[in-house]
Amino acid sequence: MSDELLAPLDAETALADAPPGHKDELRLWLRLLTCTTMIEAEIRRRLRESFDTTLPRFDLLAQLERAPEGMTLGEISKRMMVSNGNVTGLATRLAEEGLIERRPHETDRRATLLALTARGRREFNRQSRAHEEWIAEFFGDLSGADRQALMRLLARTKASLRKAITPGEEA
Repeated sequence: MSDELLAPLDAETALADAPPGHKDELRLWLRLLTCTTMIEAEIRRRLRESFDTTLPRFDLLAQLERAPEGMTLGEISKRMMVSNGNVTGLATRLAEEGLIERRPHETDRRATLLALTARGRREFNRQSRAHEEWIAEFFGDLSGADRQALMRLLARTKASLRKAITPGEEA
């Protein structure tokens, strides 16, 4: 039996035998999802192996790196699209490790700001340099023209999504 027959079918390939309809749109969605899933899984693996960290920890540090004045838990939760509880647990562990600090909010005594420490900034810079190299590697076989074309098409895709999600509003 050939290797091709033994390889498990991915959802996109399995769809090739589906009845007519919106097969092209479904295949496009599955291809985008597959690429995203593959990239995310490899980033998670490399963060774990290279830095003994997780993608959520990296993402929280990235949010704080973009806000030197600090951010509240609510602001971070919105940007990361996770619950305050998820951020609280991550923040507690990162603070214990000396990577972030809690500061009182200047105008709202009920709120606390989270900010990178100097050590946290150094660690995030180290991780983000590697992350940038990994992303460049993932897209390394695409020419500059291919990347530009893909960016244009994805921008149009994003606009189409926004139009479908919020009918009547401009994308």
